[in-house]
Amino acid sequence: MVCLWPNTPLQVNYRSLYIVKYLLLISHLPGFDASAHLSEETRNAARTAPLGVLTSIGVSGVFGWFLILCLLFSIQDYDSILAPKSGQPVLQIMLDIFGENGAIALFSIIIVCVWHCGLFSITSNSRMMFAFSRDRGIPHFFHSVDKKLNVPVRTIWLAAFLAFCLALPSLGSSVAFTAATSIATIGLYISYGIPILVGLIWPQHFKKGPFNLGVASRPVAFVACVWIGFIMVVFCLPTATPVTSQTINYTPVAVGIILLFTLGSWFPWAKRWYTGPVRELAAEEAGININIPSEFEIKELEGRVGQAIKAHER
Repeated sequence: MVCLWPNTPLQVNYRSLYIVKYLLLISHLPGFDASAHLSEETRNAARTAPLGVLTSIGVSGVFGWFLILCLLFSIQDYDSILAPKSGQPVLQIMLDIFGENGAIALFSIIIVCVWHCGLFSITSNSRMMFAFSRDRGIPHFFHSVDKKLNVPVRTIWLAAFLAFCLALPSLGSSVAFTAATSIATIGLYISYGIPILVGLIWPQHFKKGPFNLGVASRPVAFVACVWIGFIMVVFCLPTATPVTSQTINYTPVAVGIILLFTLGSWFPWAKRWYTGPVRELAAEEAGININIPSEFEIKELEGRVGQAIKAHER
């Protein structure tokens, strides 16, 4: 045990500190899967979507690193950050440096950026839900595109409503807010890890697309699975001491409820009617090679993909 700062009672083990620091670092990286969610509206998606994912990781990593450095080196008073009068450590750092007017101006920029993040999340989620409704994963009612706006309005409202419901408990409890934000991060990484793990265990069932890592695919997949398993444990750890009902991390409970509902619905009935992406399955049945983007796009323009989907649904 070591004292991090003199004249303060805060003591922590270096190994624990090294693990907990990943909470801050990883929070800058999730969301790179948005390129995959929007791939159906992207030309040559088999190549451009993976490049979008890699670019997002690189840009987020670089700018996130500089952001963390700027915040850490800008701390003027450590005690005021531990118990910020504003209620937000980042806002307190800005208040200590720029004063009230400057802090309001800078924090307004952050609010605008967060609003754009939420907007992009709604856009990404609505497209994913639209595709999922087409594939019979959720009610077919949501498989609709507004003729005037040319956007899936129903799934946009569905995504906004579900996000609103998830945020409601945080209005009266900071613990609920922490749990909700933790669920968002750990849920994303679970969704990333499942297909990677399945591909690692059963590679014979996976067809590589035009963009792949070649012989490095399996080693990279193994490292990714180990890393995701590690950070899943980290995100379930409490972030404050002593651990009480107000400081405990409720993420394992929330994630457990979601997994229980998912598995509880899949094995009894969902696996009987959900067969996978209808669009791709229908195209493959029609003899179209979905791994060749140019061929897929040409057949789609010719109307063969639409005909195959209708035949598949019958």
